[in-house]
Amino acid sequence: MPAAIRAWKQFKAAQFRHVPNFSHTRHTGNTSVTDDLFRKVRVLCWIMTGPKNIETKAKHVKYSWTRHCNVVLFMSSVKNETFPTVGLGTKEGRDQLYWKTIRAFQYVHKHHFDQAEWFLKADDDTYVVMDNLRWMLSKYTSDQPIYFGKRFKPFARQGYMSGGAGYVLSKEGLKRFVDGFHTEDCKHTTHVEDVAIGQCMEKMGVIAGDSRDSINRETFHPLSPETHLTYRYSKTYWYWSYSLYPVVEGPQCCSDLAISFHYVEPVVMHMLEYFTYHLRPYGYKYRYQPPLSVHEQKKSTFTQKKHVKPNGTSLVIKK
Repeated sequence: MPAAIRAWKQFKAAQFRHVPNFSHTRHTGNTSVTDDLFRKVRVLCWIMTGPKNIETKAKHVKYSWTRHCNVVLFMSSVKNETFPTVGLGTKEGRDQLYWKTIRAFQYVHKHHFDQAEWFLKADDDTYVVMDNLRWMLSKYTSDQPIYFGKRFKPFARQGYMSGGAGYVLSKEGLKRFVDGFHTEDCKHTTHVEDVAIGQCMEKMGVIAGDSRDSINRETFHPLSPETHLTYRYSKTYWYWSYSLYPVVEGPQCCSDLAISFHYVEPVVMHMLEYFTYHLRPYGYKYRYQPPLSVHEQKKSTFTQKKHVKPNGTSLVIKK
């Protein structure tokens, strides 16, 4: 058995009691742009999990990509003060996913609404590149009623976002979703969480946004990285008929600024964290660096400060 796999098995057998020692640190390169977006495009991440998944899945999410969120909450059926998780008072099981989602968003709206502009839901086997998510969101403002994810086309006129790939609501989108249950425009009509979310969003006038990059490659992905990058799908495979945008097989399937992948094993969470934030080929100039949107570029480039001169006049300095 290779030493790396042997070490991993020993690590796993220890139930990750020492996970903090294995957590990755952010690379020390020039991060001024991402640091700026971290402050200006605040994202609250809430993770759908359950009591049985705390040790096997949720811990790996906690010590990998969620460290890049502005606020992180783990939502479960019952409260766990040690991990911790928020207890939603639901049962467990696939037929409870929409109830958990409804109550999770209601909890976020009640307790954390002012701590972020965008609100991301992800499963405990989803990996998200938060810096790429912020780049995509920087083209929009959170007062727009909009949400983003991997867009499927059936069951709603404007389609709906894959639950496994994760989806992100604007502040206005979250407000309208919660209002939909207060007014009973939205109801618990199906246990299929992502379909029900999409139908409620449509009723409440929340737009299903286009999350593709500037050359129309997908950023949210409902399957694992190896599936999207290497598999060829049978023409009868469900993905062909569900995907709103044309399906591309192979390496061109995915944006260089990909945001999410689903069905990510715990060990792969840490691998993706390393590949994303640490691995760099020496001397390679990155080939794809689309600019920020015009309004975000202005906000990031120019900070205005007003200085009052001794004679009472003012001078505005841009830096």
